[in-house]
Amino acid sequence: MNPFSSRTTIPDADRALAGRPQAIEVGGPHAVLGTKLTPPFPQETEVAVFGMGCFWGAERLFWRLEGVWTTAAGYAGGTTPNPTYKEVCTGRTGHAEVVRVVFDPSRLPYPLLLRAFWEGHDPTQGMRQGNDVGTQYRSVILCSGEEQLRAASSSLTAYQRRLAAAGLGQITTEVAEMGPFYYAEEYHQQYLAKNPNGYCGLGGTGVACPVGLVPAG
Repeated sequence: MNPFSSRTTIPDADRALAGRPQAIEVGGPHAVLGTKLTPPFPQETEVAVFGMGCFWGAERLFWRLEGVWTTAAGYAGGTTPNPTYKEVCTGRTGHAEVVRVVFDPSRLPYPLLLRAFWEGHDPTQGMRQGNDVGTQYRSVILCSGEEQLRAASSSLTAYQRRLAAAGLGQITTEVAEMGPFYYAEEYHQQYLAKNPNGYCGLGGTGVACPVGLVPAG
């Protein structure tokens, strides 16, 4: 039996772990930005969620962008309510490791977040990212509203053309409406700020995604 089979197939809802009603509590403030990790967020901000492998490096990628108000590591896209990291690692929750990005669109338009997403990892790898194997490491864009959905879908099509021209494979990124976001444990939040020499598995394809390829909506 393939030892990775159960970790590379998203489980049906009736086979997923049960989870729990209690949410994982996170404190704050953000270790880098000094802002809140939890709602309510400023009225002028919007929310986007991205999964691109291990969330440690992904969160750092986004908190460095000018116009990001706060970020948080968490789990989304699966079935199990309020999962723990250990449960997500079993592949039996269906969740991906994700980063919730709260941003000011007047300073950081959503297409610029999409460019950082596409260029920051390899979106062609399916249920893995580099040496990290499992459903939790899959590439996902979870959108809040039709405008984000349209922009994300258009950017996928445009970036696929660029990847194909470079001789690379098919994008496996899931683009979907945003569902529940579950915070990861406190020690995962801004992990690479607290542990500067910690593991970061991010690595892009080297293929640029110009802003002009990503319609504003």
